[in-house]
Amino acid sequence: MENNLHINNKMINILKGKKVICLVDGEHYPPVTKQTLEKLLSLNIKINALFFLGGTEKVKNATTELKNEKVGYRIYQSKKDGISYEMMDEMMHEIDFDIVIDLSDEPVVDYNSRFKIGSYVLKHGKDYLSADYYFQAPDERKILTKPNLSIIGTGKRIGKTAIGVTVSRVLKKYNYDPVVICMGRGGPPEPDFVNTVKMEMNEETLIKVAEKGGHAASDYWEDALLGDVPTIGCRRCGGGFAGNPFFSNVIDGVKMAEELPYKFVIMEGSGSTLPPIKADKKIVLAGAHQDISKILGFFGQYRIMISDLAILTMCEKPLASRKKIQKIYDGIKEIKPDMKVILTKFRPLPLGDINNKKVFVATTAQGVIRKKIIKFLEKRYNIKITGYTNHLSNREKLKKDLDQGLKNSDILLTEIKAASIDVAALTAKKNNVDVVFMHNQPVIVGGDVVDLEKELSSFAEKIVEEYK
Repeated sequence: MENNLHINNKMINILKGKKVICLVDGEHYPPVTKQTLEKLLSLNIKINALFFLGGTEKVKNATTELKNEKVGYRIYQSKKDGISYEMMDEMMHEIDFDIVIDLSDEPVVDYNSRFKIGSYVLKHGKDYLSADYYFQAPDERKILTKPNLSIIGTGKRIGKTAIGVTVSRVLKKYNYDPVVICMGRGGPPEPDFVNTVKMEMNEETLIKVAEKGGHAASDYWEDALLGDVPTIGCRRCGGGFAGNPFFSNVIDGVKMAEELPYKFVIMEGSGSTLPPIKADKKIVLAGAHQDISKILGFFGQYRIMISDLAILTMCEKPLASRKKIQKIYDGIKEIKPDMKVILTKFRPLPLGDINNKKVFVATTAQGVIRKKIIKFLEKRYNIKITGYTNHLSNREKLKKDLDQGLKNSDILLTEIKAASIDVAALTAKKNNVDVVFMHNQPVIVGGDVVDLEKELSSFAEKIVEEYK
């Protein structure tokens, strides 16, 4: 009998000539699943394995009925109730495949389990396809021939640049001779190299960049000034579930880094978007203030699976309760038991002398953390806070705050973010107020590491050792 099953033409075009693993269940009648498999085979799609997800409502011996002696694909079945992700992971190590096709449905799989399945598939650098979705593994070009690492995140506003600056400062201190590649939505149209050896890095330099129309608070300028390391600025547009940018010029930036004399390359992602480059090691970043599902669910878990070190930021009240922090820590450990997890909070580190001064503070930090920042600065540096704004991302409100607070100030202490240069620093200079930039320095508050500097140095050393 002719197999007249209709399959979406878009799916057929994707699958033709591909080697696939099919996920099946026992809630479908075996003849229905078998007919679908035969249709796939007739379309020049090579089925190398079936993975039985579970479900036996309609038949007890579904796996037996789905055998195909002519094709001889392997059939995997969990020995326990529910989906065995461990067995699925092992199978994907054993089987040669391009795409996983999900032929299952509720109640065997739901939204959460499909994201978890997808995370395992993408971890192997393969694609995950079903009736109406197609998740592609991020494009990772193997270009770099120098020791390198990538810093990736589970979202925006989690302190990724602050961690990037910290990594840069440590690697410079320990003579790894790093160059940093940043990608951002406000990056330059062509990769832009900032040579911190030949260029004086201060507010005057950044103001000149802003006056020429450049984005002087872009991540690569922030890294260059706060980390005192050479940087390459790149841009990207869009970002998918798994972290692929729709467009970026990062590959050209990496090629530039290859030509420069620096010995170690640090790549920074942008929000939850990943650099499209194969990295030796990855540091994954999450914020304790984030919704837990963004970290441990969806494709947050995928980012954890592909990483080698995890840093959880903002581990303090009122941003996150102790109970929530512990839940995130335990969840990361469940996803990747052998990976170290570092729990941190941020505290301002001025890169200039502010002792005994009258200081106006400008940040993007949420208002709920304001009191802790002020208390820390007053106690550590014996200063008088004349004003505080967290409106660096809102130019109109920022201008009003500056007009009120800078009148009686000696210093503007500011992050390098958003309007910190073209509005805040420029206004301060017009009012004869000195500008001091600050680094948000991570401070360990728990987890598996007691000395962040030593851990990052050791992390880099392991990467370098693989090149010897």
